[in-house]
Amino acid sequence: MDIFYEPEIKSMVDLRSAMEAVEKALAAYSSGQAILPGVINLDLPEFQGEVHVKAAYLKGQEYYVVKVASGFYRNPEKGLPVGNGLMLAFQATTGELKAILLDNGYLTELRTAAAGAVAAKYLAREEIRKVAVIGSGMQARFQLKALAEVRQFSQVAVWSRKSDNVRKYVEEMKNLWPEVDFRPVASAEEAVRYADVIITATPSRQPIVRAEWLSPGIHITAMGSDSPEKQELYPEVLARADRLFCDSLAQCRRLGEVHHAIEAGLIGESKISGEIGEIILGLKPGRQSEEEITVADLTGVGVQDAAVVSLFLKLVGKRE
Repeated sequence: MDIFYEPEIKSMVDLRSAMEAVEKALAAYSSGQAILPGVINLDLPEFQGEVHVKAAYLKGQEYYVVKVASGFYRNPEKGLPVGNGLMLAFQATTGELKAILLDNGYLTELRTAAAGAVAAKYLAREEIRKVAVIGSGMQARFQLKALAEVRQFSQVAVWSRKSDNVRKYVEEMKNLWPEVDFRPVASAEEAVRYADVIITATPSRQPIVRAEWLSPGIHITAMGSDSPEKQELYPEVLARADRLFCDSLAQCRRLGEVHHAIEAGLIGESKISGEIGEIILGLKPGRQSEEEITVADLTGVGVQDAAVVSLFLKLVGKRE
């Protein structure tokens, strides 16, 4: 059994390679080539903490993967990162534990952002200018970096409930893209108005983005609603969307923004256009016009974890 640590994992798996692996994994999932159980959610409200356990096997691959990831939102006050976790790779033919990846949540951040970029690749307009980022944590950083792999943009408006975090976010991102106009804004509405792409990356349990703020042609990547209690979009947003896609239909019915909109009675099953993997496979069309409003409801699927772990272990094997 091998044990790998965060620095080595970071040095070998980058965003672009993760995007390629995740795109293939989402396609495999939508074609029935994946086996995965339901998500285990463990909430610790006393500590503002949450734990997710996900597992998956992509048919034909050498390993099945079990991932434990957590988010403890008071950690920054203690000088600790919000996210943590590890991944376990087991031999698919025997069940033997072959590798422990002590990545401290890095691969979860990476594969989540990769899925956002894949969604934008197929659903956002080719020409965009303004991006609205709702949230200012690590995933808000990863998501913007991933979007930059598939689209160019010139302005980013950022809002979150913690203004100090927004300031730090803007300073950090300006260093990466000095040519981009980064703007901290006073409200979510100000960020969203006239945006071409909206990224929501928060642990919010109350909806933030309203339907009346949306401009024609906008794309929304909503990735924060990964448990039944979380919600970033008002259900009317999904009702207004022209194209609504999920990473996993089954999972979004239980966890995501789709779950809330169905419960509210504002959409039915027929409103859902399909899964991202079906667009990749050419089974469903993505964006059909410049004026369509598109939404990607991303709850995080275990196949994404299996894909990035398999990628890392292949790279390790080639190195050796």
